Amino acid sequence: MNFATQNLEDDHIYILRLIDVMESMTAHPAPEVADLEEAVELVKSYADGLHHAKEETLLFPLMAEHGFSSTQGPVAVMLHEHSFGRQYVKGIIENIRLLKDGDLSALNMVFANIHGYSELLQGHIYKENNMLFRMADNALSESDQQALFQQFEQLENEGEPNSTKGDFIARIARLEQTYHITNQII
Repeated sequence: MNFATQNLEDDHIYILRLIDVMESMTAHPAPEVADLEEAVELVKSYADGLHHAKEETLLFPLMAEHGFSSTQGPVAVMLHEHSFGRQYVKGIIENIRLLKDGDLSALNMVFANIHGYSELLQGHIYKENNMLFRMADNALSESDQQALFQQFEQLENEGEPNSTKGDFIARIARLEQTYHITNQII
């Protein structure tokens, strides 16, 4: 069984839900700045902090042990896209700061960065789910997958208060309710 890659695909479900919330915020006439900050903090803590950490510190190095390069090929592309996503997040954060300082035009740049991040992540997740993780499934043994899964679970549950995977999912669900995102699996 492909425990580890399935765990990452499960994360993707919630990350896509968060992206839906963020896109919904851009269609809202005046989203609360606190909600924008909450969403970007979830991106930093969950999508980048926890999920990408599982990939970058655990999965990708294990894939390297099985012959995958981190400087070229599919793993390198994923690492590059992680970095590119961080630039969008930085743009969101910087423009929220300007917005809070009274520059109302910064909201347009917040939205532009959200749209760019959303587009990037949707394609990125598709590539990971349908290509990279299938390559990992073929390369990693069942014992590799199980050991990796156990490491993932440890990371998910060792966070500070409000920083475990379950906490992140609950916070995403609250934002979905605020922005009337329905028909989601919880």
